[in-house]
Amino acid sequence: MKLVMTLLVRDEEDILRENLEFHLARGVDEIILMDNLSQDRSASIAREYERAGVLQYMFQPQDDYSQGRWVTQMARRAVDELYADWVINSDADEFWCPHAGSIKDALASIGPDAVAASVERTNFVTRIDNGEPFWRRMDVRRAVSVNALGEPLPGKGAHRGATDVVVAQGNHCVSVGGQLAPCAPAPITILHFPVRSRAQFFNKIVKGGAAYARNTELDYAIGKTWRHLYRLYQEDKLDQAYEMELMTEEQIACGLAAGVLVRDERLIGALTSRPHRPSLAVASSAGC
Repeated sequence: MKLVMTLLVRDEEDILRENLEFHLARGVDEIILMDNLSQDRSASIAREYERAGVLQYMFQPQDDYSQGRWVTQMARRAVDELYADWVINSDADEFWCPHAGSIKDALASIGPDAVAASVERTNFVTRIDNGEPFWRRMDVRRAVSVNALGEPLPGKGAHRGATDVVVAQGNHCVSVGGQLAPCAPAPITILHFPVRSRAQFFNKIVKGGAAYARNTELDYAIGKTWRHLYRLYQEDKLDQAYEMELMTEEQIACGLAAGVLVRDERLIGALTSRPHRPSLAVASSAGC
């Protein structure tokens, strides 16, 4: 099986290297990364992996967050140029964690009638930025995850390689041959770290929200969480939204005791045991 991951990034230097290392060690063969106007070190980090022969770098100069169109372009390239059997379309803050074995093992368990695989996500709670990497600080997740609007957090999808695939905005589902692809649940959980610091959160919402506002093709109902948070920024209320995400140690202890929070050190274990680079082409059969 040839497994390719697509990744759309913008200013993700605090998490990008960890994301690439994690997935390369769990069965991803190659990565197609599209850099959308990053102003931090995201591009230089990506270029390291490009030189190692495990990543194709693309630059996207548009600033209207046409995610569906851009990811579709990468997903088709994964088939046309890299001959992918399976493609996972990920964000930098998502870690596709197989329940056992590798991501390839998990996808191999999907029956032949399913063109796509559905994968659930779980949100890790925000803790005070004390200078430690996000993955050392954020070791507690919600038992039931919701988005900023209080709605159930939607999952994501992987799909078999197809030259006519269309990836929907948000990477939640795909169509093949003009039809919504039939899918089956995969034994994978996406560990999701959407809010890692105040600076990262503000940068994401301000730039992404403005990009959505410039997009004249998407229905206004698409991207409603991002649009909602951008509206709060325009009303000078984004700090309150960040404070609602941030949890004190006392709140975390109470949440753990009540069962609404769960301690989860899978990413800590995975990244603590990662091999020392520069040797980048490492694969592992170990689950999370």
